[in-house]
Formats: sequence, C-alpha cells, structure tokens
Amino acid sequence: MSRTGLARAEESNEASRRSLSLDGVWRFRHEDGPWRDAHVPGPWQAEFSDLVDTSGHAVYQRSFTVPDGWASQELALKFGAVSYFCEVLLNGESIGTHEGAYLPFEFVLPTNLLKAQNQIEVRVTMPSADHRAYPDFPFSEVPHGKISWYGRIGGLWQSVSLEARDSRRAEDVVITAGLDGKVNVDLAFTAAANGLGAELSVLDADGALVASASVTAAAKVSASLVVAGAKLWSPDSPNLYSLVVDLADGADRVTHTFGFRTIEAKGGQLLLNGEPIYMRGALDQDYYPDGIYTPPSLEFLEDQARKAKHLGLNLLRCHIKVPDPRYYEVADRFGLLVWTEIPNVANFTTKSAQRMRDTMTGILKRDRNHPSIIAWTIINEDWGTRMLENAEHRQWVKDTYDWLKAKDPTRLVVDNSACFPNFHVKTDLNDYHYYRSVPERRQEWDDITAQFAAGADWTFSSLGDAERRGDEPLIVSEFGVWGLPDPAKLRRADGSEPDWFETGALWGDGVALPHGIEERFAALDLHHTFGSFNGFIEAVQWYQFMNLRYEIETMRQHASIMGYVITELTDVHWEANGLLDIERNPRVFHDVFAQINTDIVIVPRPARYSAYAGTTLPIEVSIATGGLTIPAGAKLSWSGDVSGSADIAAQGKVSTAITALKLAVPQGSGNRVLHLDFVLTANGSELARNSLDISVYAARETSALPTLAVADSKLAAYATGLGYRVVPAAEAEVHLVHAVDGDDVEAIKAGARYAILADGTVATNKNLRTDMPDGELPHRSIIADGKQFRPSLDQHLPGISLVERDGTIWRGDWIAGFSWIRRDGPFANIPGGPIFDLSFSDVVPHHLLTGFRPWEFGSNVHAGIVVGWVHKAAAIIGEKRVGRGGVVATTFRLVREAPGADPVAAALFDAVVQTARELQVDRD
Repeated sequence: MSRTGLARAEESNEASRRSLSLDGVWRFRHEDGPWRDAHVPGPWQAEFSDLVDTSGHAVYQRSFTVPDGWASQELALKFGAVSYFCEVLLNGESIGTHEGAYLPFEFVLPTNLLKAQNQIEVRVTMPSADHRAYPDFPFSEVPHGKISWYGRIGGLWQSVSLEARDSRRAEDVVITAGLDGKVNVDLAFTAAANGLGAELSVLDADGALVASASVTAAAKVSASLVVAGAKLWSPDSPNLYSLVVDLADGADRVTHTFGFRTIEAKGGQLLLNGEPIYMRGALDQDYYPDGIYTPPSLEFLEDQARKAKHLGLNLLRCHIKVPDPRYYEVADRFGLLVWTEIPNVANFTTKSAQRMRDTMTGILKRDRNHPSIIAWTIINEDWGTRMLENAEHRQWVKDTYDWLKAKDPTRLVVDNSACFPNFHVKTDLNDYHYYRSVPERRQEWDDITAQFAAGADWTFSSLGDAERRGDEPLIVSEFGVWGLPDPAKLRRADGSEPDWFETGALWGDGVALPHGIEERFAALDLHHTFGSFNGFIEAVQWYQFMNLRYEIETMRQHASIMGYVITELTDVHWEANGLLDIERNPRVFHDVFAQINTDIVIVPRPARYSAYAGTTLPIEVSIATGGLTIPAGAKLSWSGDVSGSADIAAQGKVSTAITALKLAVPQGSGNRVLHLDFVLTANGSELARNSLDISVYAARETSALPTLAVADSKLAAYATGLGYRVVPAAEAEVHLVHAVDGDDVEAIKAGARYAILADGTVATNKNLRTDMPDGELPHRSIIADGKQFRPSLDQHLPGISLVERDGTIWRGDWIAGFSWIRRDGPFANIPGGPIFDLSFSDVVPHHLLTGFRPWEFGSNVHAGIVVGWVHKAAAIIGEKRVGRGGVVATTFRLVREAPGADPVAAALFDAVVQTARELQVDRD
C-alpha cells in the first residue's frame, strides 16, 4: 500500500479507536537496585551497562491521565511485547499477568480502579536457567531463540499504549487472497457487537473502493469479495490492498493490509503466484545496535530494506525471533519475502512444547495477513529437541507440521531447518545448513553441494519415520563466512565501545571477542603485511565476498537447488558474518554483490585459478536462469586482459546451460592477476554480469636455483622436476626435508640451512621432528596426578610445533580464519594478496605452525593466519634461527601434483627454498 493509503487507514481508525502512547520515560528498578529512569520501549539490558547480562526481577512505573471524553469508552492497556513474565497493577491493584516474550497482550482497565491520576506498575521477571528459582518457567524451557547467544532480554521492549474503544468491535480479521481476485475474510466480533451490521470495503493503494460486502456481526462470520483485475503481490511488484471493517453506528472501524499472493512447493520448485522463483535470502537475527531487540525507528527498518534489495535479496529468514510488527509492514511495502521461525527452547518438555505451539498461535493471530510471510519454521537445527535419539520428538515435530499446515494452508512449513547431523521428517522445503570456507575447504564445499543437489539421503531421517514426498525444493538455508566490520564505525561518538565488544569470549575458543582487536593487530606487526589496520579490514571483507561469490556460483551450477539463505544480513554483536555491520554500514562489496545475487547468473569456472603465461586455460561457463528466461540471440562476451564472445542458446526458467571456452593466456613479463569481465546480453539489454580473476605466472627461470640436499627420493624427484640440482649434503646450499631428526638438528646447529615442507605427509611428534631428543627422556618418567608428564612440544629444536587444523578453531568454517602471505622478499612476485585467493585452493595447508611469538609475525613469519577478531595467530611459513644455522618451515601442500603442474605450488616452493638460502647463518 502507498504511504498515502496507509495514512488514510490510520486516520479512519482514529475515529473509532483512540490511542495514547505510554512510551517514554518510566521509573525503573532492577532487583534491590536504585530507582532510575528507563526508556520504553527497550530491554533494560540495552540501556544500563551494569545490567547488560542480568536476569531476575524488575519493576516499571509511570502515571497517566485519562484524556477528556474517553471515560465513557472501554479502556485497554496494550503491550506490544514484554520479556518474559509480567504482572500489571493499576493504582496498586493487580489487573492481570502475562507469560511470553514476543507477542502482544492487553488488559481492560476496571472502571472502579480509575482515578484522575493513575499509576501503572509492571513487575517483570526475566528467568535464568535456575529451575529452583523459576520453577514455573526456567529459561531453558521457554521460547528464547538467540537470547541464549547474544545476551538476555528483559523488560518492556515494545510499545505500550492506552486505547479507548467501544465494547462493540471486531476482535479478529483473517484474510486469504489468491490469484483469482477473491478475498476470503473470517471475522470474530465481541459479544456486545452480535447482530450489528458490518460493512467490508476493499481499497486499492490509492484508497479507491474496489470491492464491498455486508455481514452481520457474530462470534464467527465469513465473507467473500471479488476484486476485478487484482494486482498480485510479489518482490518486484509489492501491490497492497486494505480491508476496512466498519461496524454499524460508527461503533468500530479497523483496517488490515493484505496482498494477492500464493506460495507453493511443487515439483522441486518454489512457485510464487504460480511461477518459479529463486530464493535469494539472508538470515536476519533482527538485532539492533542500541535497542538490541527494539528497532530504533520505522525509518531505520525502511533503510535496512532498501539495502537488502540493493544487495539483490528477495527474502529475509527472520531467525528464531518474533519481530516488532513494523518489520512485516516494511517487508510488505518494499517487496521482501519473509521466512519466520518459532523461537526455540533449550529443553524439550511437555510445557515447553506447548509454549512453542502457543507462540505460533499468537504469531498467526498477529501476523498472518502479511503477504510478505511465505514460510514458517518449527525447529531450527534440532535446538531444544533431540530428533536423532528421541522418536517422541520426531513425532511431535511431524504432528506440529500437520497442525500448522491445517492452521495456515497458505504458507510453507519447515519441520526442522536442518544441519549435520540432524534431518527432516516431514517438510515443504528440503533445506539444509552447511558452512565451509574457500579456498581452505573448497573441495568439501563442492562435494557437499553436489551431494545435496543430487537429493542426498542424509537430509531426511533414516530411522524409518520420514515422510518424504521427493519433490521438496532444495534450499541451502544457511551458509557463509565471516568478514569483519570496521570497529571505528561501531564506537560511540566519545570513542567508547558498545557493551557487546566485551562479549563473545566464550564462543569459538575465544576468537569471537571484539575488544582489543587493534591492539592484537599491532602486537602481531600485521601492518607489515596489510599496510594498515584499515587495509586489513578491507582485505577480510573482500575475502568474505570471494567466499560468498564462489559458494553462490557453485550452487547456481546445480539447477535442482532452488535457492539459498546467506548467513547473514547484518553482524550481530560479535558474530561478524553480515552483509552489513550491526549499524547497517555496508561492506566494501555492497555495490557489486547483486551481480551474483540475482536471478540470471554467469558462473565462470576455470580448470584452475592459476595458469602459466602463453598456455591455454579451459573455462566452463554456466548460465543459471533462476526463474527467468534467456531469449534466442543471446551473446556472452568477455573483456579485460582477453576478449571474445560466444552465442548462447535460448534457455527456459530454472535451467543451467554450460559453455566450454578455451582461454589463451597472454604472454607477458612478470607474474600478475589476469582479470576478465563477462557480460550476457540479448536484444540490446544486459541480462547478467560477473568477473573472474586468474593468477598468471611467467615461465620459471631455473638457471640460478640453489643446490639442494634431499635424502627423500620422492622429494628429490620433485625438486629435480622443477629444475633444481640435487647434490651431496656437504655441497648443498639448502637441505630439503619433510621433517627433521637429531642428526638434522645437529647439522642446523652447525650452520646448515633447512627448508622443511611440514605438510603432514610424514609422521612426527606433533612438531617438526620424527624422533624424541635424548635430553627429554628423563622428564618422560615424571608422573603427576596419575598421568605421564609431557613437556611443551615447541621446546624441541627447531622449536616449532605442528598442529592439524581439523578439530580446532583453525579449521575455519563458520568463524573464518584469515590466511595471508606477505608479499616481500622472495614472495614479492606472488600475484594478488595478502589474503589467500582461489588460486591457493590446491596448496592450502591442513596443518599450522605454532611456537612463534607475536613480535615475529611481522618478520620471521612470512605467511600465517588469524581467526575471528584477530585471535589464535599461527604460522604457515616461518623461519627460526637454530644454533649457527636456521630453518624455513611451511605447511603449504606443495608436492601433491607433478612438478610445475600448479603454478602456485611451484612459485611458493621456489620462494621457500630461496628464503632458506638467504638465512643468515654462522659457519665459522
């Protein structure tokens, strides 16, 4: 509906229902603390730094005067939402209680309690997990969603108002409007209204009457209206109408906004208004920079919606949260689909299960007329339930699916939005969550996506109770990777940090703590690698874009996948994987993201993301239509360092076509990044655009390579294949090994230079040694607390430990590890950087090196990694002085392929050996 139409509706409502806002300053007291001023709406944790992480009891108080002319009407005190339990008192007398954190409730004010000046007191309880202190509703057994992640929410977090109205009124209006222009209306009126006539009017966006009907008020009554030439609601055309219900004698008037829209999951496709649509979604936790749960304003929500649309999104998955009702009003107007979820519990009990169903009932009552909402989720990732081990939980989920489909057959229902190792039992969407970083886990991403696209068995229960139709649309409903926001844009005007900067320390092995990020960056001397802290932030945001683009491209190669949901729209406190930060500042890729987050997508997939100059590189180009079509006469063109074009055949909706190209990589001096821009055009219009970067390496110069001593025959053959000369140890400039033993250490101590390819192919003692130093043996006999004492591994020369990334926070899936290589010295000619790009896919290490001190990361560590908010620094290439000699060790996997097959592996091999050759040693 247009803003003009909405204004008319609001004005008409005022004639029958008058409202006085009670938002503003209330007196507030938490437990036995001092009385102070609190602002409503807003959770107390958002306003008071000393109460950020508190549960417990609180009291809100304020006074009001009944406006003139209202005393003859029924007065109701209305609350948008209060977390979690509350008792409300009027002038010292209790008028009711309410349980539940997310939904509206009201109390009719007894006339005998009203005075000239009235006092409201709201006693709020936000429970903790202590079931002894809160036996009726311990935190783990109430719907709470991400409150368990980002901190507690208590108090009056939505608006409070006083409403004057007639006791004869409409209480419930349910609207169903499909493709045929028919508007089915189910109404409920108060008992006092029974028998009164009511007029129903449908208005278009300009306020013009387009349909009408009459009914007689009753407890339940239905009507149908037909709008000729009804305009459908969709993301591209969010056409809205309003239904006005006028009760006779001017007793009551209410207005509800709606749209003509259908959504189906059928034949493996998502059908919006009967036509295929590709879901391009983002997870939205619906958290805000200052109010936490409470949005700052309608304008803030509108700005967020504009940015979401600019990013190419057509859906928000409002994640295990019931938002402020303005959220849906904005989505309706701006054309954003919404997928809403019941907030989860932590412990599944009879009471908690009923609370979740009650919450869903309340969601339907408040929100079901919004055309933007197309799907509901019952459970997210098996949180609260235990579907793997409990058949009763699986049955409850199936029963709740059936219950909800019966309650609302106009929308899709997801039973359990699944991730490894849980699954679906009965659902409209076969959705799944998985996270992998690229290039670090590129092959895993490709493999899992291919399995999912082929209809993998692991998405549904294997325990004999799944009800799988087989045509549920496939949706990758969570994926993504961290970037980092610019902390300077998140601090207050006085330079102080938001309270959440001090949170996150208990997540991800400590890597999610924001506080002190600049200090950690400085302590690691990372300015030598990134130029500045700002340069680092920009680099990790482009890393996030590279991941999202590759992952979206991979999904778009599979026509069976009907959409995805990116984690996530905005950062939430310490969780830094948003397309926007929590203040809604954009990432560096904001203006180019829609090129790949759109319906028609060009997917250029080279055989390798690196090549030698003067060679031919095969590139497979897929074009995915995503619900649109490609007409005859379309042309794919590419330009940049190489140009060309190819004719593209016409394509139908939801299809993927492949074109094979042979790219002649141009000659040139030096190594560089080759850039290609791809454009798809038809009938003079641009249909799609994308780009591709290839790291190009000039032919290797082998005439001045160092001489090597190599005892391992396979390693010797590899080095020889690269043009190195293998000589006796006494004549070699550099010794090349996978690991060292005592004899090697003695040689290093005497002045030898060693290059150690510590890629995990040789078993060691979790360091770089295959043996145990004799000097340690006596300490191995020490027994403490019944266990054999184990000294620190980095005490064994050369003083470097080898850590496998699997099973540690260094694996880098959900919370990213930012791997970098400093482009100086022998590494200066590695194209790109500093962060690893896709050309590193085949050499990324599965192990890391520890034992380096922070002050070594700007010099002795040539390549390394930091995780999350610059924690857990480790090395990938590092050098150490040992006695009179020294070592250069790397965990890059450089010898997996034939010598020179991977240009990146060859270049890194050369640089590592050259760095070893340049070590300052003392042989005198």
